[in-house]
Amino acid sequence: MFFSIIIPLYNRPDEVDELLASLCEQTDKRFEVVIVEDGSTRKSDAVVTKYRDKLDLTYFEKPNSGPGLTRNAGAARAKYDYLIFFDSDCIIPPGYIGTVSQALREEYADAYGGPDAAHPTFTTIQKAINYSMTSFFTTGGIRGSKRSLEKFNPRSFNFGVSKKAFDRIGGYGSMRFGEDIDLSLRLLSNGFRTALIPGAFVYHKRRSTFGQFFKQVYNSGIARINLHLAHPGSLKTVHLLPAFFVTGMTLTLILSVIHPPFLLIPLSYSLLVFIDSLIKNGSSGVALYSIAAAWIQLTGYGTGFLSALWKRLILKKGEFKAFEKNFYD
Repeated sequence: MFFSIIIPLYNRPDEVDELLASLCEQTDKRFEVVIVEDGSTRKSDAVVTKYRDKLDLTYFEKPNSGPGLTRNAGAARAKYDYLIFFDSDCIIPPGYIGTVSQALREEYADAYGGPDAAHPTFTTIQKAINYSMTSFFTTGGIRGSKRSLEKFNPRSFNFGVSKKAFDRIGGYGSMRFGEDIDLSLRLLSNGFRTALIPGAFVYHKRRSTFGQFFKQVYNSGIARINLHLAHPGSLKTVHLLPAFFVTGMTLTLILSVIHPPFLLIPLSYSLLVFIDSLIKNGSSGVALYSIAAAWIQLTGYGTGFLSALWKRLILKKGEFKAFEKNFYD
C-alpha cells in the first residue's frame, strides 16, 4: 500500500524541517509528501528544496484559509489511494509507515488515528502539555487504550483516511476549529469504519507556551458546542467534565474563604497530577509544569465550553471562535 502524506503549513519552516527529516528515516518508503503553504509570510520553500532528492515531494502555495481547507487542497493533488495528514509540529518515528501498512492489511479501516507522545528533545513545557493532553486525570486518558474503537474520532495531527471515503464526504468542511472531529463524525455517519492504531504514534510538539495552549483548549471548548449543534448526539458526558471542573473548583475556592480546609480539594488534585507525571516522565520539573498544564487545559476548555453554551444554546447566537488572529495558534 502506498500513502500520500499531506501537511498544511503556516509560518513553520523550522518545524517542517524536523518533520521532513524524520520522514527521510522511514523504514517503509512507500509514500509521497504533499506540502501546502497556506499563505505564509515565512515560507518554507528553501527548507523543502533540501529534501527534494530524498523524498517524493510536492510543494505549492495558496491563499490563507486555515488548516482544514488547506488539507483539502493537498488531498486534491494526492496521487495515492490512502491519505495521511500530519501537523507540521510532529516528528514521525522511523517505523510509522510500516506499522500503519501492517495494521491496515490485518484489519482494514476507512480511516484511522494514532496517539501522540513527547520526544526527549521537547521542552519542559511541551512535555507537560503532552502529559496533560494524554493523562487520565485531565480526560486525555480516554484516548489510545484500545486497538480498535467502533466510533473512534481520529484527530488531524495524526490521521489517515482512504481517498475514496474522503472524497465521498467532501473532505474537510468550512468549520475553522474542531474541523477534524467534524470530519470524523461525518465519516461515521456515512457508514465508514474508523480505528485507532496505538503503534502509529507521533511525537507532537503541540504548543510551546502556556498562553498558546490556553487559546487552543479554549477554542476546543467552544468547538464542542458547535459540533453538538452540527451533529446532534455527539456531545458525551466526558465532554462535560471540564465544565464541571471549572464550576466545582470555583465554588471550592469561594467556600475556602469561609472554611479553609476546602483548599485541600484543589491541592489534592494538584498533588495527584504531580505524582502521576513524576512517575511517567521521571522529572520533577515536568511534573511541576504538568500541574499548570492540567489546570490550564481543564479551565481553558471548561470556560470555552461554558461561554459557547451560554452564547449559542441560551442566547441563540451564531457560530464563533474566540481567538481568530490566525487558524494555527
